[in-house]
Amino acid sequence: MKSEPMTGATEKFRRILEGQLDRVEKLRSAPGWIDYRELKPLRIGVIGGDGIGPIIGRAARRVLEEVLAGEVNSGRIEFRDIEGLTIENRAAAGKAIPEDILEEIRQCPVILKGPTTTPRKGDPWPNIESANVAMRKALDLFANVRPVRVPGPGIDWTFFRENTEGAYVLGSDGFMVGKDLAIDFKVITRPGAERIIRLAFEFARKNKIGRVTAVTKANVIKTTDGLFLDTFAAVAGEYPEIEADDWYIDIMTAKLLDPARRTQFKVFVLPNLYGDILTDEAAQLQGGVGTAGSANIGRRYAMFEAIHGSAPRMIAEGRGEFADPFSMIRAAAMLLAHIGFPEKAKKLERALDICGNLEKKLAVTGRPGGATTAEISDYLLETMADPGLDAKWERLTRG
Repeated sequence: MKSEPMTGATEKFRRILEGQLDRVEKLRSAPGWIDYRELKPLRIGVIGGDGIGPIIGRAARRVLEEVLAGEVNSGRIEFRDIEGLTIENRAAAGKAIPEDILEEIRQCPVILKGPTTTPRKGDPWPNIESANVAMRKALDLFANVRPVRVPGPGIDWTFFRENTEGAYVLGSDGFMVGKDLAIDFKVITRPGAERIIRLAFEFARKNKIGRVTAVTKANVIKTTDGLFLDTFAAVAGEYPEIEADDWYIDIMTAKLLDPARRTQFKVFVLPNLYGDILTDEAAQLQGGVGTAGSANIGRRYAMFEAIHGSAPRMIAEGRGEFADPFSMIRAAAMLLAHIGFPEKAKKLERALDICGNLEKKLAVTGRPGGATTAEISDYLLETMADPGLDAKWERLTRG
């Protein structure tokens, strides 16, 4: 006869399996990719978020509005503020994303989002799910794309991190069995793995990149990571012109720091947890997580954000005006490329390289004495307006 804890756990696990099997069926019948050229206007929703989010969000929006002034004036593009995705509102609603806010978000195929606070043990907030995780699931933003570029040492990486599966998809659905056993779950599906892997190979083919690297721990986590790796091998066979190799997450964290090997890697594809770890490490080589942006891509929606948190301590200490906007503005550059303005994106990325890594006339310290968010925005816009921008970038990257 089963014990009461075992009976309860079995029922919970049954419901989890049913939900994931339903999700697999939905993945198989998902709609095709959206064509932004057919949307008039194309609405870009701007979410401030928590902590320093509204501050760096305003900086990124300011840059985007300057770059897209012609399209905004013609009515082709429209910016829309989406307020209310704050920890206070989410806590009051008891939801990661209140329903009315989610409906506003759904009206905007493209989102520029500031960081949001995720409650953790000891916080004064209820244990609600991460707004990021909830948004990725609600909008099926399956691909987290994070570029890291450091021109001097020749680092040029693009990470394709799976967003909707892995160790995070059931992060709030783990449970205790009795008082001494805690269970969490990791999920990999074949259609979920295939679409992120195919996106990575398509990116490599489009950009004439000759190598795609999978990162797993399939030697130990044999079933889920094993399925991801098997799917990688099957998809790689359709791209014979691209070298495909795989590494384990532990050794890859070391190889990113190895000057003799790291420049050989170009495009990475990996499950959620490993991608979270590896991209933060990679961002540190670029100048820290405050310098890196990311894209969350789905077939119908796309969301662009900084990769760091909301930094509530900066706000509590009155240092918000010194927040580093580089991560949000790099996300804005990715947004430009995604909606069909690659040349504008390239120009902004080069200005970011110059201001953040190569020239660095202003120092971002996060404290009084360093540059303010507004001063960094001014510096970027002045750099972009320089007719000699490309020549300066070429000279500085050679030097």
